[in-house]
Amino acid sequence: MAVKIRLKRMGKIRAPFYRIVIADSRTKRDGRVIEEIGTYNPKTEPSTIHVDSERAQYWLGVGAQPTESVAAILKVTGDIGGTSTLKTPEPKADKAIAFDAALKELHAEPKAKATTEKKASKKADTKADTKADDVAEEPKAEETPAEAAPAEEPKADEKPADEKPAEA
Repeated sequence: MAVKIRLKRMGKIRAPFYRIVIADSRTKRDGRVIEEIGTYNPKTEPSTIHVDSERAQYWLGVGAQPTESVAAILKVTGDIGGTSTLKTPEPKADKAIAFDAALKELHAEPKAKATTEKKASKKADTKADTKADDVAEEPKAEETPAEAAPAEEPKADEKPADEKPAEA
């Protein structure tokens, strides 16, 4: 029986995820396997590779043949050819720390204004313009009261001062 080390495709459409498996060469690609020795995810940056090196070395020692793609993966991990050139992703920042920092920044200084000012309606603009015109037409406080106040008219009971009394 010929044994191969190959990839078994998992995952969704356009989101492949592979398991590195030991299988008979006559079985289907995603068929029955003898053993799973690792995983490979090409969609992450950098690609995520996990291989049980001890089991890979055992199967290579008993004569299992890796496919081209698995051979490339095993070279990257250092199981074939010596040194490992596997890249590791940068550790992600803790979300709780980032949240606390943003919360402190929010409560540290009150903002002077809103980021966007409210727009006044057109009616308010026209009312403000008419009020400004009315204020400009009113007399100023510096004018004398005689000029500002209209002349008083005599009442009907009283006689005007310049008229002579009527003779009877």
